[in-house]
Amino acid sequence: MRLSDLATCDDSGPILASAVHPEVSAAEFPASMRTAPCSHGHALADPGDHAIATVTRLTEALKRAKKGNAPAEAELADAEAALARRLRAHVPRGEVKVTLTGNRYTMISVRRAARGHGPKSYDVRLHCMFADADPVIVKALARYVADNDRDASRVLGDFIDANADAVRGKKKPTAPVLITTGDHHDLRTIFDELNARYFDNTIDAAITWGARTGAPRRRTSVKMGSYSVEERLIRIHRSLDRGFVPRFFVEWIVFHEMLHQVHDIKVKNGRREFHSKAFLDAEAGFDRYVEARAWERANLDALLTY
Repeated sequence: MRLSDLATCDDSGPILASAVHPEVSAAEFPASMRTAPCSHGHALADPGDHAIATVTRLTEALKRAKKGNAPAEAELADAEAALARRLRAHVPRGEVKVTLTGNRYTMISVRRAARGHGPKSYDVRLHCMFADADPVIVKALARYVADNDRDASRVLGDFIDANADAVRGKKKPTAPVLITTGDHHDLRTIFDELNARYFDNTIDAAITWGARTGAPRRRTSVKMGSYSVEERLIRIHRSLDRGFVPRFFVEWIVFHEMLHQVHDIKVKNGRREFHSKAFLDAEAGFDRYVEARAWERANLDALLTY
């Protein structure tokens, strides 16, 4: 899945990534390597039954409309007109046309055209997951459509990640298989020790290693950790379960993800703030924080080769 014509974003955190959004092909945007924020299962929308139902309903309408079904065509037209009205509320000097699609690979496509001395014209093709998006997402979408706003692109990227299951038209597994014992590091032991040392055993979450990947290769990005609010589940990338990765570095990544259960995500200036000042201050309280950051910088290439 990729997001067409999506600007990059800037942030920091203990997650290796390229300077483009992780779902964007690296070939589309020249970029250098940088550290970037982790992903979150709750990022910007409820990825549950409602989102899946919306995508399923409109995908079926798209199929019927292609066969000339008048009610389906009307349903799509109404959904497109409603979303266009919501966008125009944030783009007062532009004409916005919305076309909803079921394309699973290009989530957003924008054609911007000047109209002499009049208002600009924006021809926007959107995956149907955006049809019922909340006001925060619609405002970010408008900023991206009108100004190619970099902060808005990050919000939209997180929204797409959060709705990945809706795009595929299936629910998340209700009972994920947990694998805590690795070849070199035991996540259950690390989690329990951190929970007692830093959180007074108040963190209520499961933890697991991520899925194994194929043959080793040089990657442009690795999400070293993620936390899903709905599942209360921390996932750690298998790249860290190697002999050269020190235990204190794995501890830092797990500690970072545990903090997400303590610090709520707030909306600030129309965007979700995953790593607030309070979050970053708390993260710096990890006793080997400086050492872990330095080790990450020194071993970036090795971590990306997996």
